[in-house]
This record gives sequence, structure tokens and C-alpha cells, in this order.
Amino acid sequence: MKGIIGSIAGDTIGSAYEFNPTRDYNFKLFTPRSIFTDDTVLTMANALWLLEDPSHDPQRLVSIMQDMCQRYPGRGYGGRFAQWIGLNNPQPYESFGNGSAMRVSPVGYYATTLDEALRLAEVSAAVTHNHPEGIKGAQATAAVIFMARAGRSKQEIKEYVERTFDYNLSRTLEEIRPTYSFNEICQTTVPEAIICYLEGNGYEDVVRLAVSLAGDADTLAAIAGPMVSAVDDVPADIVQSTLELLSEEFCNILSQFNYMVAQRTIES
Repeated sequence: MKGIIGSIAGDTIGSAYEFNPTRDYNFKLFTPRSIFTDDTVLTMANALWLLEDPSHDPQRLVSIMQDMCQRYPGRGYGGRFAQWIGLNNPQPYESFGNGSAMRVSPVGYYATTLDEALRLAEVSAAVTHNHPEGIKGAQATAAVIFMARAGRSKQEIKEYVERTFDYNLSRTLEEIRPTYSFNEICQTTVPEAIICYLEGNGYEDVVRLAVSLAGDADTLAAIAGPMVSAVDDVPADIVQSTLELLSEEFCNILSQFNYMVAQRTIES
């Protein structure tokens, strides 16, 4: 199974290690502490927005995000975002947190052109994360996913991201891992997640690399996961374990979104 299940599975796998970091590549994929977090809730909100609103109205996205987060409380929402959820007239708050990137994977799958991926990623981010770095993190994530779906090589993707977003992707995970630590900003999450995708070999390997950086584990895996699941199936046992943790509503959105994406053709 390909698609945004790669983000959701990455989130649930990483959730047990977000505040219990590990540098052990051979960590247990699912534990009694495994749950879906705000990463999944907001990914589902973005997917539902794209399903229901062909005009891509940002205010409709705001409404969906607020409603969904209020119905799934206690999932690890950040402080300012948690306040935003309850506002009558919510406004963006100049965030460059990695939340803009963790929720954007549906855009990378929905888009039929790279320009559309970049445009919708900005819309998705800017309702909260309207700082340039917040928008850049979302756009880079969506671009990698779209380009992988379009059959671009990892080298082509690396060169495009470095040229367009000024991220240094020439570092290795071996160089990064010893001093890397928990952080929640795009600038030091998105490039590392992309490097996990570039170095990894298949879905499970990419997620294990992301979680074992000992950083914001669920979000790193939620960003890197849908990059690799654009081209490689998520193993069936991981899909099953993930679906068992989701609500019926989320399973339905996932199914409907996958069907919609299958009807859309990437333009050459």
C-alpha cells in the first residue's frame, strides 16, 4: 500500500519514541505506547480538505482543522496551535515549526504538477505557519513526494531541493546522528527527514533511520515516510498494525483519498 499511509504509519511508529528517544536502529516498531498523534490528525484534515473542497479555500481548511482537532483532543498539539484550535477567528502566527511539514503529505499525492504541489503546500502551511521557513518546510516536503511519484531519481530530487530551498542534503546520517537532538522546527527537521529518505532502502529502513536519529521521532517519520511510500509499498504488517490504531473515520478518509488520487494523472 502506497500513499499517505506512509505518513500515518511513520507517526504511529515514532510516537513511542518522541519523548523516549532511541539511537538503536533495531527498535521495536509497535509498542503498547504506540498511538496516532497530532501529525495524523492534521494529515487527515488536509486529506479531507482536498477531498471536499476543489476550490482549495484556506478558510475551509481552517474549519476542517479546528473541527477535527477538537474531536481528537490530547494528541500532542503544540502550545500555540492548541490555542489556535479554539479561536473564533484564528489567524496565522508566524510559526516555523515542523507542523507545516508533518501534515502536508496529502498535497504531494493530490497534485498533478510540481507547481500545484508548491502552491497547495503554501496554502496548507500558511493558515498557521506563515513564516517563510514554515512555508518552505511544507513546500520541500510536498515537492519531494510529488517528484518521487513522478519517477524522478533521488539525485534529481536532492539537487532540486538544495537548489530551490537551500537545504544542505550532502550531510550523512552517520554525521548527523551523534549530536542530533529533539527539536520542533522545520529548519532542523525537514532536511534530516529528506536525508533519511535519500539514504534509506525501502519503507521500513527509512522509518527506522528517521526514528533512530533520536529527535522528534514521530514527526521525522511522518515526513520521511510518505516520501518513500510514494514509490515503495508500506509492508502489509505495518499497514495492518497502523490501521488497527486508527478511528473508523480516519480509515474511511484514507480509503476515499486513495481512490481520488488514483483518478488523477500526473502531468508530464
